[in-house]
Amino acid sequence: MSLVELAIKKMQAAARGASDAPVPQPPAADRPRTVPLAEPAPVVARLAPGVVGEMVSTGVHRALGSQPVEHRTDKMLLVDRRALRAAGLMPPENQERALADQYRHIKRPLIAAATGRGGQRLDRGQLIMMASAMPGEGKTFTSINLALSMALEKDISVLLVDADVPKPHISRTFGVESELGLLDVLRDRKTTVESVIIPTDVPNLSILPAGVRSDTATELLASHRMEETVNHLATANPRRVVVIDSPPLLLTSESRALAHWVGQIVLVIRAGFTPQQAVMDAIAFLGENKSIGLILNQSNTATPGYYYGYGDATTVPSP
Repeated sequence: MSLVELAIKKMQAAARGASDAPVPQPPAADRPRTVPLAEPAPVVARLAPGVVGEMVSTGVHRALGSQPVEHRTDKMLLVDRRALRAAGLMPPENQERALADQYRHIKRPLIAAATGRGGQRLDRGQLIMMASAMPGEGKTFTSINLALSMALEKDISVLLVDADVPKPHISRTFGVESELGLLDVLRDRKTTVESVIIPTDVPNLSILPAGVRSDTATELLASHRMEETVNHLATANPRRVVVIDSPPLLLTSESRALAHWVGQIVLVIRAGFTPQQAVMDAIAFLGENKSIGLILNQSNTATPGYYYGYGDATTVPSP
């Protein structure tokens, strides 16, 4: 039994009792050292003039609604890995190899469910929602590093979507908070989703900003236009895997609207921080028919660090 499954067992056993206890941590010896959790700090990238040909997405594309597919050829996002490390969003260079190995373990079942290679392909498995019960779990850190790890694959491309529309950390971190994005596509049918995706200088990685804020973001994310958009993202490019950073489940309604459209959900849990009942409530909000994976993100109070484990919440019987 994995440490993540063991943690779920303990949470379920405690659900009737001390529900505010934090998620348990594995022994300190089992926790590799990486970097402490930090708030995203802009800016770790800059926009540069695009080069026609380098920006055009590969694969077969279809039109979204009645509009033709457009590709960004005017801008490219240049990612500064040193700034990412300084912001606490990537590990120091001397710890990068250990974390890379952990993300290889995490991404493998996600890619299998998205592509059918090495496992059963899930309906809309290419759409992966990154979620957390509460703020401060390390979800943005995890989203960025998972997307970077997936982009290393030879036969897939990765789209990192900032759908945390109340607090668009990824858009701010990469300096694209003023760019058109997801919410603009949902508001205006003349704006195609491909036209607002920004390629990066990281091979196989693009970013879709959150876009201009809206007081009706939940309604937009639950709309028929959103259904058209996610269907396009899931089918237009057979090589594409979409990693969607979402708001905390227990504090917003937007994340529950997003959960309806995706095929996979990854719940980031910070051990020693997240109340057990909050994790159980978050899983309950997601429903019984979703493929839910857990990433256990733990910090050693003596020596800051993370432990990343991956488990399937659906494999653990409900109490």
